Amino acid sequence: MVSSYQSFKELADHEVEGQDYRIRVELRDPCVLIMAPHGGKIEPATSEIAEAIADMDYSFYGFEGVKADGNSVLHIESHLFDEPCALQAVEKANIVVTLHGQIDQKKEFVMIGGLNTCLRSAIEHQLEVSGFQTRRPAKRLMGTDPMNICNRGKSRQGVQLEISRKVRDLLRTNKGQFQIFVNAVRKGIQYYLGLVRPS
Repeated sequence: MVSSYQSFKELADHEVEGQDYRIRVELRDPCVLIMAPHGGKIEPATSEIAEAIADMDYSFYGFEGVKADGNSVLHIESHLFDEPCALQAVEKANIVVTLHGQIDQKKEFVMIGGLNTCLRSAIEHQLEVSGFQTRRPAKRLMGTDPMNICNRGKSRQGVQLEISRKVRDLLRTNKGQFQIFVNAVRKGIQYYLGLVRPS
């Protein structure tokens, strides 16, 4: 997906908050932040998944497209994502996990990127044992740019999940699978934090 805007200021100069996009922030545990920077109708289902992973424990941020159509114009690439509320939330977090939508409609997989290799491995393991296929990200989706929003927390190392369209469609229509996916990511985070033992 090619970004039409190179910064949030550029987007805000052309789009209307509340009409074209909305920003949702729920600050809970400042240590862990779950984000959907391309939520709403930009990359469908990413907001819902991120919010469920955050639940009542972790902080949540969503930048959501709400246009009737043409929401892809609101996509700001992750290394350029500089919406002020997002930056404020990220600066408070030790752990940042971002949820994104990959476009593949034929295969079910999750690509796990970001600079936090230990957390990546923990989430990958939990997803795999829960029945979800993971794979190495494509080069442009590695999430290893230091300016990627997932890597701008206190540790400067985060995780980026790219969820294929087929998986997202499954999660939207199957509440059981939705909860299994959410629980797997949460358990990966909890294992990383030393709160639970690995499966």
